[in-house]
Amino acid sequence: MKTKYLIHGATIINEGHSFIGSVLISNGIIRTVIGGHQQLLGTEAAEGAEIIDASGKWLIPGIIDDQVHFRDPGLTHKGDLYTESRAAVAGGVTSFMEMPNTIPNTLTLDLLEQKYRMAAQKSLANYSFYMGASNDNLMEVVRTDPRTVCGIKVFMGASTGNMLVDNPATLDGIFKHAPTLVAVHCEDETTIRENTAAYKSTFGDKIPVSEHPNIRSREACLKSSSLAVQLARKYNTRLHILHLSTADEMDLLSDSASDGSKRITAEACVHHLWFSDQDYGMLGSRIKWNPAIKTAADRQALQQAVIDGNIDVIATDHAPHTLDEKSAAYLSCPSGGPLVQHSLAAMLEMCRKEIFSPELVVEKMCHAPARIFNVDRRGFIRQGYFADLVIVDPDSEWMVTPQNILYKCGWSPFEGQIFSTRVTHTFVNGHLAWHNQQFDESQMGQRLFFNR
Repeated sequence: MKTKYLIHGATIINEGHSFIGSVLISNGIIRTVIGGHQQLLGTEAAEGAEIIDASGKWLIPGIIDDQVHFRDPGLTHKGDLYTESRAAVAGGVTSFMEMPNTIPNTLTLDLLEQKYRMAAQKSLANYSFYMGASNDNLMEVVRTDPRTVCGIKVFMGASTGNMLVDNPATLDGIFKHAPTLVAVHCEDETTIRENTAAYKSTFGDKIPVSEHPNIRSREACLKSSSLAVQLARKYNTRLHILHLSTADEMDLLSDSASDGSKRITAEACVHHLWFSDQDYGMLGSRIKWNPAIKTAADRQALQQAVIDGNIDVIATDHAPHTLDEKSAAYLSCPSGGPLVQHSLAAMLEMCRKEIFSPELVVEKMCHAPARIFNVDRRGFIRQGYFADLVIVDPDSEWMVTPQNILYKCGWSPFEGQIFSTRVTHTFVNGHLAWHNQQFDESQMGQRLFFNR
């Protein structure tokens, strides 16, 4: 197995700068990063390295996706740690943080560790798993080790199984005693139920999917996220608000630097930055997510918040379902869709449209997750860091088709979309896991650790 590589002549996009340079990898670690006219070719340090000529290509840190649902265990007909981690790596995602609403729900430390053991055998990408909260597992939650677990996940809105946390005393306990970052899904369940009843009285069981953002409304989002912020400020909790979807919620956020001093951080997802409610007519339930995709004005507000620094992280909320499941009537159709294979391509396409810059995309998808979660030695191209690296061809057009989709569910809301950039190489811990549209599965990913 090759353990030493010299990536030569790439445009390195890292820490707000873009420059021509080279990176030497050895035994899973970035050993040297040089720029300008300095050369590593032919030096003693580079002896024995496989040379990768990256001239004309971009080199970025591996993406850290802080919100995915890989469906393992219990829902593996939709996806699993093996299939979805492969799709992630092909898309430039080298590390992921996976959610607890599997079957069984990850509500005990023993179940949490079982998932880590599975991932060690099955995941091509690096991994961490959230500890799940419920109305009745507070004592288990507070035992979570902040050095080995990415965070605690709280569903302040409807969820799978026993994971809706709506008991005020439990919420207070979580926010007061959480030993690590608390990540929240914010939608007010009472508002959603009232809206659902109102639309059922109008449409019966034939509610159009286009009404999804009216049922899971902006009022439901704002009420819940406001409560989360209120509790976080009361207890000085380290709060991370997931998948914001409305312009209204931007007023809850701060643009102060996400350098560790910012106690409340926020995430936007690719689908909320790309789609709007105008797309329900064509894509229907394929873009039915919770929280719902809302108006073009909301999308623009989210994009601006990314630029201004109010939103810190861009992630996917990758949540696959089968096409049969997504073809059900509105009230029976599950929310969520697959995204990890196409998230970087979509964000770089928005760079082509001059919505974002490549440097900002790298900040929000690589650097910021590493800083916010205090991930140990990942998310940056720095000497001594793990060699999680992605080479991108910025001028390689391709179309998303069923034949090149790697998700187990076999579909994507981006089918038919032409992207202008393509991931050509993905290194995970210095292992060249994806190259020439092929995987090398001889080495699995590693568990993430956190400097807390």
